[in-house]
Amino acid sequence: MKRLIYQVYTGPRKRLYDHCTKSVATYCKEHGIDHVIQREPILKIKPDVFATNRSDESYGKHGGFLPIYEKENAFAYFDRYDQIAIVDGDIWIRPNSPNLFDELDHDTEFAGVIERQMPLTPRYFEKITNYSIMQYQMLKHIDWKWNQHGAEFYNMGLMLMSNKIARYLYGQTPRQFLMRARFKGFIDGLGPWKWSTDQTLLNTWVREEKMKQKHLHWKWNGLFNAIPHEKMQQAHFLHFFHKDIIPNEGEDIETLMKLTL
Repeated sequence: MKRLIYQVYTGPRKRLYDHCTKSVATYCKEHGIDHVIQREPILKIKPDVFATNRSDESYGKHGGFLPIYEKENAFAYFDRYDQIAIVDGDIWIRPNSPNLFDELDHDTEFAGVIERQMPLTPRYFEKITNYSIMQYQMLKHIDWKWNQHGAEFYNMGLMLMSNKIARYLYGQTPRQFLMRARFKGFIDGLGPWKWSTDQTLLNTWVREEKMKQKHLHWKWNGLFNAIPHEKMQQAHFLHFFHKDIIPNEGEDIETLMKLTL
């Protein structure tokens, strides 16, 4: 069984990303998992300048492309690996954490953590309720299983996949996949998707294709400061997803790590 953790870490070096990717490298070595860090842009997905609703600030400073879509380059590795996890560069793995790939059973094609199933703070529950209305309410052809906390969507900071998922690429390269006509609104940031990442696109894709899915335990993608401190201490993978709510945007690693204990 060949397994890979794929990460993207482009642009200037940051202590937070250095620390997090180092923890992933150690984890991969412990569990016999291959580890690839993409250091340079490959896909360079660009919004349509004549249609985009995105601000120039969100993509212009990156050479006119959207770096958030670079991690879909991992799809190019399905011909070499049985299972792949895409892990954001700002996810830190706690030492001695169990093997994530043990969660992927024979039938599952895609697995991830549903954000509203996390033990979130009341403030963050309110935030994701509003977020999910903005992102998913217009996509009425999909059953998002709405409840008082909004839509049932995955946090795509961590994605666990079997190579069976490649069937839904229909022979396309990662770039061709992202440039599908039905994804254009997400890429261009039309309407409510002005600030969207790849998360809305991927959640839509998983549901439209009716993939065989598994909801992972929240410990595989604990959101820093969106869950209570005592819960953060239990997370295997801790996701520092908002740089504005962590000490010195993550550059003060020593202080940040104390907050995880």
